[in-house]
Amino acid sequence: MSTDPLLKIEDLRTYFYSRSKQAFIRSVDGVSVEIARGETLGVVGESGSGKSITALSVMGLVSAGPGVIRGEISFKSNGKRHDLLKDLSSYVKIIRKNDRIMSVQKDIVGWGKNVDRVMKTIRGKEIAMIFQNPKSSLNPFTSVGNQITEAIQLHTCSKSESDAKERALYWFDRVKIDSPRLRFDNFPYGLSGGMCQRAMIAMALACEPSLLIADEPTTGLDATIQSKIVDLLAELKSEFGITTMLISHDISMISRLSDCVAVMYGGTVVEYGPVRNILASDFISKHPYTQALLASIPSEQNITEHGYLRAIEGDVLDTINTPLGCRFYGRCTRVTDIIREKCKFKEPDLREIAPRHQVRCWLYYD
Repeated sequence: MSTDPLLKIEDLRTYFYSRSKQAFIRSVDGVSVEIARGETLGVVGESGSGKSITALSVMGLVSAGPGVIRGEISFKSNGKRHDLLKDLSSYVKIIRKNDRIMSVQKDIVGWGKNVDRVMKTIRGKEIAMIFQNPKSSLNPFTSVGNQITEAIQLHTCSKSESDAKERALYWFDRVKIDSPRLRFDNFPYGLSGGMCQRAMIAMALACEPSLLIADEPTTGLDATIQSKIVDLLAELKSEFGITTMLISHDISMISRLSDCVAVMYGGTVVEYGPVRNILASDFISKHPYTQALLASIPSEQNITEHGYLRAIEGDVLDTINTPLGCRFYGRCTRVTDIIREKCKFKEPDLREIAPRHQVRCWLYYD
């Protein structure tokens, strides 16, 4: 791990309450990761593993209660470290039983006001986010150019409308939107999905943030446009070296753009380390879930070796009823008789098995 990361998340827990089932949905349940300045952290995992909720928790955008109930998120800006969950414990009361959270009482209104106060100078300026669906993220009643201009005026030194417009046009051109001055006055419904995504990238980068969070930046786009967006992100990473948290189902994109990878399952991180270790097919030491993900990719190697696409057995974990032991136990094909009882009844911690490479699995203990 880096000695002084730009972003450090420790034991983050973000819960929601299901009224119909009278139980907590443990969307994020003990996530700990960090990102060094200039690095890209790729976050992979099946739908429902907690990737997007982790990102929204960092941005302070989880509005449904109880939301974030525990953890630390520290962010370094201008030589000063900011606690993004400052005074969280003052708003939350947790009741436990057998080391499991059974009840949460939270002042959601008070916490919301506190988050707005803490994030006022950080959200948008220091930390920017590209959302999954660009058309639904943009205001349909305002031109795309005006939306970017407004963000520039709000978060940068370019306060005059003319200066902000020129800066917006520069970024339009930088993200390869054709005819920037013509597109400036277009509304989101008049642009394709790929153009809207480029506009979202331009809006995020126009304020020159220290950290960019890209949540499924190619979702919903056709294959050709996806490839162009990936090429654009690769070019921007090479040119600006911006620190990025990249969330995606596309493991090939994660392999290309990321320095480190966090593999999430059931609301927590099950493997974390350098991309060359975790996503390389010839690196043997992997979490069983990571191995299953890589084996399910429709690649030439997998088809040649097996003759068919391999699906991960079983169902995705229900985070309402999280097991006492390993969260992947019910789907794991590598459980041995020696560790079976541990896998079933005791959850392993993340353990370092190589420099900067951590795995949450009993197979790698002792």
